[in-house]
Amino acid sequence: MSRWIGVGLMALVLGAPPAAAETATSPRIGAAPDLAFAAYQRGHYTTALGEAMKRIKTDPDDGPAMTLVGELYSQGLGVKKDPAEAARWYALAADRGDRQATFALAAANLKGEGVPKNRVRAAELFEKAAAQDHPGAYYNLGVMAIDNADVAADYPRAARMFEKAASLGDSDAAYALGLLYRNGTGVEKSDARAAEWIGRAARENNLPAEVEYAIMLFNGVGVEKDETAAAKLFLKAATRDNPVAQNRVARILATGRGLPKNSVEAMKWHIFARAAGIKDSWLDAELAKLSPQDKAAVEAAVRQYVGH
Repeated sequence: MSRWIGVGLMALVLGAPPAAAETATSPRIGAAPDLAFAAYQRGHYTTALGEAMKRIKTDPDDGPAMTLVGELYSQGLGVKKDPAEAARWYALAADRGDRQATFALAAANLKGEGVPKNRVRAAELFEKAAAQDHPGAYYNLGVMAIDNADVAADYPRAARMFEKAASLGDSDAAYALGLLYRNGTGVEKSDARAAEWIGRAARENNLPAEVEYAIMLFNGVGVEKDETAAAKLFLKAATRDNPVAQNRVARILATGRGLPKNSVEAMKWHIFARAAGIKDSWLDAELAKLSPQDKAAVEAAVRQYVGH
């Protein structure tokens, strides 16, 4: 389960490279009932609901159990999906101090899921969850500072919120903060600080950050130039179906910079990137130069990768 919302917004506002952004609407359960959460993890959702309800019957103030029930209704797992019922359970758990429920209820208010859309109430709840060190709450406060309704964007506040979230281990926040430093938006422009935060996010397997940090490594921007390390990071992101990385890997393999030259593999990745909408006339020309045997090898490589 995801911990936050608004990643797509950050990509739009900050100019992140095209990538698959995580935009799931439901939060992760931070602390859940033992038997109930164990059943949830195994995919036994009806059992999870039953065990959670047992806990609530025994202890009417069991916030984590209420949060889990809310999650089941939010996702329609073992029960019919019901955003209003989910919000009701989140509210009950939030009243009992469960920070994950507070976060979930904030998200529901922000998006108008199960409750009337209420940006002010959402901000209040995110603040409450952030006070309990919920990283996703800090992240979303940062997003809200940028997408600030009819008020001018507050980039310095966004940077502060992202840094707090990143310090709590939130990779999306680290990536967003790195972009602010790269662009000099809300903070002093610094390629070194940008590389520091984006690199941190990349090491935590944040896909957009992997691509951005690989670009910085390849060009020596804010970090010592290392084409080999960049190429390996591009390849990692390419295998996660990022078209920008696939295009970069294709060029790397076609020229032999950072990785040994391999025309067949290069054109395989070019075909995937092109199918995703990344146009590259130079690679098109290189593909046309291949021998019939190499073109057949490229087709075979594509089929093998699709079936892997």
